[in-house]
Amino acid sequence: MSTTLKLITSFSFLIILMLGVPGCKTEPAGDLTESDRQPRISPDYTDIIIPCNIAPMNFVVKEEGSAYFVRISSGNDIFIRLNSRKAVIRIPLRKWKALLSANRGRELNIDIYVKQKKSGWIKYKTVTNVISDAAADPYVTYRLILPGYERWSDISIRQRDISSFREWPLIKNSVADGNCVNCHCFNNGRTDDFLFHMRGNLAGTYFYSGGEFIKINLNTPEMKNGPVYPRWHPSGRFVAFSANNIVQKFHSADANKVEVSDLESSLLLYDIGENEIMPVDLPEREKYMDTYPEWSPDGRMMYFCRTPRIGEIYDFRQTRYDLYRVPFDPASRLFGEPEPVFCASEEAKSISFPRISPDGRFLAMVYHDYGCFPVWHKEADLVLLNLETFAIEKPDLNSDFSESYHSWSSCSRWLLFASRRDDGLTTRPYMAYIGENGKSGKAFVIPRKNPEYYNTFLKSFNLPEFSNLKIVTGPGKIRNAVTSGAIQAKWGGK
Repeated sequence: MSTTLKLITSFSFLIILMLGVPGCKTEPAGDLTESDRQPRISPDYTDIIIPCNIAPMNFVVKEEGSAYFVRISSGNDIFIRLNSRKAVIRIPLRKWKALLSANRGRELNIDIYVKQKKSGWIKYKTVTNVISDAAADPYVTYRLILPGYERWSDISIRQRDISSFREWPLIKNSVADGNCVNCHCFNNGRTDDFLFHMRGNLAGTYFYSGGEFIKINLNTPEMKNGPVYPRWHPSGRFVAFSANNIVQKFHSADANKVEVSDLESSLLLYDIGENEIMPVDLPEREKYMDTYPEWSPDGRMMYFCRTPRIGEIYDFRQTRYDLYRVPFDPASRLFGEPEPVFCASEEAKSISFPRISPDGRFLAMVYHDYGCFPVWHKEADLVLLNLETFAIEKPDLNSDFSESYHSWSSCSRWLLFASRRDDGLTTRPYMAYIGENGKSGKAFVIPRKNPEYYNTFLKSFNLPEFSNLKIVTGPGKIRNAVTSGAIQAKWGGK
């Protein structure tokens, strides 16, 4: 045998030998030190209830060490073993999916071992989560925007598959002459209805139908203010809007850096089949500002936020909204007499963004000090109104920072929302389990392939919304839609 062949053979044998003992230097061996606490991990995926279809919850072990070993199991069967020289733990997608699929309704145990140079291996207290039998809606859609809202030079609406790490743009404003895109809205995730607004020289409301976008101009000469804040009627026949005169204030000294206020607001109804938009004709509506419509699951009741109309001089910190509702007859398109449901103003508080669970049991809303746009209000929390008893529940999912822009999964067990809890500046997409009794599990951020992603990403995840509808489009199709002529809606008012 030649010298060269001997060297090749020896090298190959060495590789085979090394492969035969995988992770021999990073798996626990010898005496172990048992810690009486759970390890610190980021994101905080400890003591949570997770959907059975969530993507791998990769994390970083925030404990000093030269090697790391993680064992993930459910019941008595060990499914996943991971070892690493680094603190970043990435879980294989296929093994994770198999684990969750086979153990719905069971505990998920995560054992973490860290090797330290002097003391050897330390085993931390087991992290115990629960795999819910309830799957969350598979897609989450959000708008990415710079956190200050001052500019919209780079905005996109993106959709994410939460069972994996796949993400794709629905629209980037770079293909729409840099115009602002906002107010995307699904029909509670249960149909193929979807729309978004665009402002600027390509303004219009874009309805998604049959794989194509149709551009509608909902503004008519009879309207004083343009439509915003859309909510689909469950039938898919109508969309409710509010028509608002909105002003923004940017503060340098106030703790709430951005304040968005209404000078005027009223409710509108758009009949898609008739291409007709009309005012929601409520008694004495000229005395109030009405905004943020929301439909009951049966489509027979519309909820909204209401405050007395402001005068020429007003203090936005004294403007507070209550929750109202009004009956609706889809056949005649007529509304009945409005009635108060929850008077937050009596508690020197305000509410916004009412969202009803698809099972009709709970209405989630933001509870805050004043105004109608609490995205920058540190005190803003999510509360649940029991629509059977009208009792208020403050779930455990809240933090010391703003929670807002919430969306129910179609099974009514998951609440998705935007939270500033990570840094007080940017909003991140969090979700939490909501039990049938209205009690919530601990909130957790939607996982990313790189668990350190949120630490360096500078944009906010604005208006995260669940859906069962996957929208696949492309820059060319979007460009054709936004540059095409808009279909003009008809005015249906008196």
